[in-house]
Amino acid sequence: MKKPPLIWTNILVFAITGLITLTVIPYYAITVGFDTFEIVATILCLGFCGMSITAGYHRLWSHKTYDAHPILQFIYAIGGAFAIQNSALHWSSDHRIHHKHVDSDHRDPYSASKGFWFSHIGWMLRDYKTNPYENYANARDLQKNKIVMWQHKHYLTLVLVTNFGIPLALGLLNGNVLGMLLSAGVLRLVLSHHFTFFINSLAHIWGTQPYTDENSARDNGMLAFLTYGEGYHNFHHIFEYDYRNGIKWWQFDPTKWFIKSAQWLGLTHNLKVTPEVRIEQAKAQMVLKRSMAHLAKTPNAQVMLEKLQSEYDELVIKLNQYYETQKQILTLKRQKMWKQYEKSELVQQYNELKQTLIQQKKNWMALNAKLVNLPVVN
Repeated sequence: MKKPPLIWTNILVFAITGLITLTVIPYYAITVGFDTFEIVATILCLGFCGMSITAGYHRLWSHKTYDAHPILQFIYAIGGAFAIQNSALHWSSDHRIHHKHVDSDHRDPYSASKGFWFSHIGWMLRDYKTNPYENYANARDLQKNKIVMWQHKHYLTLVLVTNFGIPLALGLLNGNVLGMLLSAGVLRLVLSHHFTFFINSLAHIWGTQPYTDENSARDNGMLAFLTYGEGYHNFHHIFEYDYRNGIKWWQFDPTKWFIKSAQWLGLTHNLKVTPEVRIEQAKAQMVLKRSMAHLAKTPNAQVMLEKLQSEYDELVIKLNQYYETQKQILTLKRQKMWKQYEKSELVQQYNELKQTLIQQKKNWMALNAKLVNLPVVN
């Protein structure tokens, strides 16, 4: 079978910047060294690129998890060009196809089922696209966005201006253009590329699947650290319209923190959040699925399976009751009627349901822990 044609522009960019990073930059670091200003500037430029991709290209434009002020969108557009990951329109179109056909060798642009190399960088080295990009049919909404289309039209110019202009300006400010071109220019670009590419590759190979196993996406805290919170990829693939990836307060997700903080400044609004009951049900469903798969291999499986299903059904009922009551209370608070109901029967019911749910969760997890330790039939 004839291979698709090579994309020499991408190959040369990756090869030249990669070679400089592996040879010239270490030599320069040893013989000359990078000063504090260069190191800090490189980190800030890396963050600017990374957050423009995660908060802008990904969570804003690809998934529409929130709305952003035009000023913020303009900053994302500049940072996205600085990151050299194609225009926001092109990137978002590819990403929407990825979510719609995840793990499909023939439809997913960077299918993880085709291996680490392909999903990480190989998909960009050859022209695998069977359908041309002329109309970007799955991104009609973005074609109505003036900033997105301005960036798309002037993408190459913006790439050249940002990737040479920003390091050059910083180098002149610091009095060392070469050092800044190497650090904030080349090194920053290579790190920005591969940190993002890890989400397409490692985040579909390495980590846990607490919410779904219907696709290869994984949650990985270490990757989240390198990718501004994008490493909680299993959650993202089942709840893609949530502006968060790391939903726990302790999970490292600076993109989420930035979007939320920008809301206080009036730069973001309409932040979308998945109802907690759906998240809890997804987690419980995964526990049930794994326990049932294990139980199917044990003696007296039918009896234990019925017990497990019964406990799961009871848990789902209590989850729905608890979150429905919580929803009613939040509605009262928003309507500023809470003072009238603080000591009402509704509040008492809510507190009782909360304690019942906590106990039911403990029973559920204890039962699953017990069942997965049962000996299997060989």
